[in-house]
Amino acid sequence: MEQKKFIPPATMKDVADQAGVSTATVSRALTNPEKVSATTRQKVEQAALAVGYSAQNLARNLKRHESRTILALVPDICDPFFTEMLRGIEETAAERGYLVLIGDCAHQRKTEKTFLDLITTRQIDGILLLGSQLPFDAGKDERRHLPPMVMANEFAPELDMPTVHIDNLTAAFEAVSYLNQLGHRRIACIAGPEQIPISEYRLQGYIQALRRCGLVIDNQYIVRGDFSYDTGSRGLMRLMSHPTPPTAVFCHCDVMALGALTQARKMGLDVPRDLSLVGFDDIAQASHCFPALTTVSQPRYDIGREAMLLLLAQLQQHKVQRGSRLISSQLIIRDSTAAPPLRVTGFKNSGAGQIF
Repeated sequence: MEQKKFIPPATMKDVADQAGVSTATVSRALTNPEKVSATTRQKVEQAALAVGYSAQNLARNLKRHESRTILALVPDICDPFFTEMLRGIEETAAERGYLVLIGDCAHQRKTEKTFLDLITTRQIDGILLLGSQLPFDAGKDERRHLPPMVMANEFAPELDMPTVHIDNLTAAFEAVSYLNQLGHRRIACIAGPEQIPISEYRLQGYIQALRRCGLVIDNQYIVRGDFSYDTGSRGLMRLMSHPTPPTAVFCHCDVMALGALTQARKMGLDVPRDLSLVGFDDIAQASHCFPALTTVSQPRYDIGREAMLLLLAQLQQHKVQRGSRLISSQLIIRDSTAAPPLRVTGFKNSGAGQIF
């Protein structure tokens, strides 16, 4: 007798695809039908019947006070760094019948009340924090009453939650050490904001690499800004105005590096003949620019997926340990880095710690 193949139960995403609407619309139509039009409600109900979405599952979720909805808080939805991470989160959630709402924290004051309303009215089951700060005030006591939370990408020990990220300090150390191995002695850094933990870890990696290579830390070789193209552009202009400009620049993200690359062209600099550039993250544009960018590759999809699985484990009442889950990164060597010009490599280091 032929064994029947197991067919997984239909999910809200199946209903959304069938109806040609978003999963958020399906959720509203099934749980708060008064919030959608009669036409939309009918379309969703017919789609639910067509794909076999179980009304019993919906009733069970409501009885348990489950919304089957996760809130993913993103520092800036316009930053291309987060696209792959969000894909890992959403695909993993959809596999298990969960909907993901994306909250953009770039305009924190305008959205703070919205986030709090979602939490206090129990419209979400859990929170994925893709930055290092909550977009609303919540002390240690208040956080005990929040839904389960997991942090992805960042690391902020004071928030005391499970966290999935790479070793940013070591990754930065290896990137800067590689530049030194190429022969660079004047290595600058375009750094992120001081209040962002990953910026500090990457800056410490840069500093430790210079010290290990016997190079002096020149504060004028370190410029700060946000994770933007403009910061990379303005940062490079400032660095190249130094009396002895750098021959290589380590940027805290690829967006900064791309801004620096564009500015280098405007200044008539050839990358990598005149200047080597290294980024961080390995966003899609890093491999499609010219020259292609040497960068630290983060497994962003895997970070998002692992963070989502940790959150789902908490929602299923499994015990999840606090602290870090480290995922490996990799330095990807492309065409934006090379040995420094001969006029630089021709000098000999006359003592540890000297920058030429």
